[in-house]
Amino acid sequence: MLVGTAEYSAGPTGVTVVAIPAGARLAIDARGGAIGMSNGFQYFAHAICLAGGSIYGLGAGSGVADALRQRIGNRVSVDDLQLVSTAVIYDFSSRANAVAPDAALGRAAFEAAVHGRVPIGRCGAGRSASAGKVDWSRCEFTGQGAAFREVGQVKVLVITVVNPVGVIVDRNGSIVRGNYDVATGERRAPDRDYADALSGDFPAQTGKGNTTLTVVVTNVRLTDKELIHFGRQVHSSMNRGIQPFHTTHDGDTLFALTTDEVDLPGSSAIGDNSVNAIAVGTIAAEAAWDAVLESAR
Repeated sequence: MLVGTAEYSAGPTGVTVVAIPAGARLAIDARGGAIGMSNGFQYFAHAICLAGGSIYGLGAGSGVADALRQRIGNRVSVDDLQLVSTAVIYDFSSRANAVAPDAALGRAAFEAAVHGRVPIGRCGAGRSASAGKVDWSRCEFTGQGAAFREVGQVKVLVITVVNPVGVIVDRNGSIVRGNYDVATGERRAPDRDYADALSGDFPAQTGKGNTTLTVVVTNVRLTDKELIHFGRQVHSSMNRGIQPFHTTHDGDTLFALTTDEVDLPGSSAIGDNSVNAIAVGTIAAEAAWDAVLESAR
């Protein structure tokens, strides 16, 4: 598996590519009211492309597909088609220009992709990401986060671009990014603002244009059904670290992939009570929370 990023400093905006040239089985979990995605190949992928630029950034995926096609000698039989799914965040709210990722930037991110290293912080698709948009004046920059877990032969990697309406919350329940009041130095919990708004003491002005994008990859062999629910389990867990999550102004999308390299330990004697995909999902859920927190460093 290879991960690469590329950016246009003039935006600033960028692209993150997660490539598995040999291919991996894929399940997609998309929630919220503002999903921006193209070529959502539900069952298989050679690469996932994450980009800024909202719908104008969807073209970045075509550059990744072209680079993959050239890498296999421009073979174009049905079995040789290189499948790239692309999802975007709206990152124009923090910049005053229309610069958007395109095919050239997507190709650059793919060509920069390496094994064993994931850039984090304000880079790639997270270059102009932000959080905590109950009030635009109180949002704060976030970025791209990642976390890796290895237990025995089981491996899980989570990469996330965090650009939500909500704030980022740590395991102690403290808000670590978003909805920051410069005057008081306080990060407010959104429920307090919305309670004030409902009582008429505060104008409700939730900022549009958000979305958190996540890729979770495991090497564990899962059935199609298990892979779908693995993705749902991890995606649902992320509402612990992002509050609120999956709103009508977010287009939260998670790509769950497996390379099918190892089998979970099990025993036919205990059937469904043996170690199963729920265990992998639980480990991946904690990695996802770590990744969200890394995006706010």
